[in-house]
Amino acid sequence: MRSAKFWLLLLIAALLGLFFYFNGAQWLSFAALKSGLTQLQAWRELHSLWMMAGFFGLYVLVAALSLPGAAVMTLAAGALFGLAWGTLLASFASSVGALLAFLVARYLLRDLVEARFSARLASINEGVNRDGAFYLFTLRLVPVIPFFMINLLLGLTRMRARTFYWVSQLGMLAGTLVYVNAGTRLALIEAPSDILSVSLLASFALLAAFPWLAKATIGWIKQRRVYVRWQRPSRFDRNLIVIGAGAAGLVTSYIAAAVEAKVTLIESHKMGGDCLNYGCVPSKALIRSAKAAHQMRHAADLGLESTMPAFSFKRVMARVHGVIAAVAPHDSVERYTQLGVEVRQGHARLINPWTVEITDQSGKVEQLSARSIVLATGARPFVPPLPGLESINYLTSDTLWDRLKERDHAPERLIVLGGGPIGCELAQSFARLGSTVTQVEMLPRLMLREDDEVSSFARRALEGDGVHVLVEHRALRIEQEAGSKYLVVAGTAGEQRIAFDEIVVAVGRQARLEGFGLEALGIPTQRTIQTNEYLETLYPNIFAAGDVAGPYQFTHTAAHQAWYAAVNALFGRFKRFKVDYSVIPWVTFVDPEIARVGLNEREAREKGIAFEVTRYGLDDLDRAIAEGHAEGWIKVLTEPGKDRILGVTIVGAHAGELLSEFVLAMKHGLGLNKILATIHPYPTWAEANKYAAGEWKRAHAPQRVLRWVEAYHRWMRG
Repeated sequence: MRSAKFWLLLLIAALLGLFFYFNGAQWLSFAALKSGLTQLQAWRELHSLWMMAGFFGLYVLVAALSLPGAAVMTLAAGALFGLAWGTLLASFASSVGALLAFLVARYLLRDLVEARFSARLASINEGVNRDGAFYLFTLRLVPVIPFFMINLLLGLTRMRARTFYWVSQLGMLAGTLVYVNAGTRLALIEAPSDILSVSLLASFALLAAFPWLAKATIGWIKQRRVYVRWQRPSRFDRNLIVIGAGAAGLVTSYIAAAVEAKVTLIESHKMGGDCLNYGCVPSKALIRSAKAAHQMRHAADLGLESTMPAFSFKRVMARVHGVIAAVAPHDSVERYTQLGVEVRQGHARLINPWTVEITDQSGKVEQLSARSIVLATGARPFVPPLPGLESINYLTSDTLWDRLKERDHAPERLIVLGGGPIGCELAQSFARLGSTVTQVEMLPRLMLREDDEVSSFARRALEGDGVHVLVEHRALRIEQEAGSKYLVVAGTAGEQRIAFDEIVVAVGRQARLEGFGLEALGIPTQRTIQTNEYLETLYPNIFAAGDVAGPYQFTHTAAHQAWYAAVNALFGRFKRFKVDYSVIPWVTFVDPEIARVGLNEREAREKGIAFEVTRYGLDDLDRAIAEGHAEGWIKVLTEPGKDRILGVTIVGAHAGELLSEFVLAMKHGLGLNKILATIHPYPTWAEANKYAAGEWKRAHAPQRVLRWVEAYHRWMRG
């Protein structure tokens, strides 16, 4: 491959060298064409076919090598072969030549460029795949833009060669006609600049804008067709109605109120949504109590007396509910009312694209209209169709907080169904609080989205706390016998029965889609509400944000989407913003924690993105050693040879807190050199980030310069 590229480069260099050595630009000049036109026409009369073939081949070569003179060649086509044949020859020759330049650039340079700028090219290729033909057509229509640059640069993208060819030929046709027609009247033209008048350039610019105007018009027509069966109100009660008071709904309504919009927030159950009442807040409170119990058992590691924790599980759960109550005012009706949001308690249902019907707890029905609506209805635990499950009182991550709060002891035998972040956090916590826990996962490993080594680390951590982990085990059914309950699973060794007292179903969450009028309006849904990059649904004035919109189900992502939903809903007629998912962090709060932002190794390989790995072990960190948590690592993926961060995975104590520095760096384009140059106080956990940057710097030290410096110091010693 390298040999072939070398010879191709050598051939191109030789051809270019010959062209400039023999002053080829002079032969392809306008003056040379006019002075030699009589002789050329005589040759054409004697050898018509050979002249056409030679002209075609020369034109292809000029275009392929990006030589100056393509405009003169097009004029010559008209002067020698007339409008019809000249246009045919020039159109195909220029398109074939452009395609060859495109392919040569792709063959010689694309792999090299992708290796160095893979992350940046990924977004460019996404845009090319979506609108590349439009962009290319526009560029081809405007003859003032150097075509050779278009050929070479697009060769570095993932645009299909077939698309490049036919769009190029179609886009260059108008300019080709102008020049070929001018060539038929060559005697009247004193210079090439005479061809392009201001009015002609304006016409080309208008023609270039046509596909975009057509696209916008088609989009407008499509929008109008969506609303055709609905009667739009002449005025609206609100600027914005938000359905759902979880993270996405709360932030959306707050932003609307902050910019003085009249906004109504509707919630049918509890303010704060899943995160406050069933998810992040209660689970972290439980994790803290479980960690304290674990520390008591292992106090000897810190020079203290280890002891078995004595506690009432009922009091642990009371603390969990106390934490929920302490956080609840942050998301309360009173607070948001003070912020300028009108909060309604009741069930909301879409009547038409602008009207919401609200049914309160007493059954009273009211309708409100708004120019825009945001659906932030959240998600609920997914319950698989497991035979026998409905016959028992199973638990979910939503229901266990109320169902278990009156128990003096944690369930003696607990099964956690699912090996994702929720399942892992709950399995470890209940094991530390005294339950005999079996965790069942049908996939090959826990936390499948993470790298293999991270999954293995998480499994060892759980098993170290007594969790019996079964991967590659599929749950078949629930059986009951003599008052006992069993989960039947199938693994590599066949079927087995696992006795349990309680089972927690934690196999994922599904968007809440039913009961909100989506079906009546025809809003498409699959696993989530389908939205575009602006969070618009089928109806451009109805948006979706948070878990119900996906693709991530994190509280912080819901809040992130909320900004886009609110701004696009209120100000989209002036400027719309595409949701940016380029830097999304997440943390799994097992102990030790697992945190990530951006790519990991597995994802980078799947996407074909080149990367380097820098690793720093936390067993080397002074603070980690002092606290007895010298385990885990920081793994940073960077562009080859550069300090630009593609992704970070941190495994260890306080991983979630350590991650934020890398999130900031990635968001604002700061590389590892910037982190290394930042003073971090000693001794802190945050120093680990600086040391990871130092590992990268050490691996990329300029060896030649260091050898010179070494020689300098040797010379200075005499």
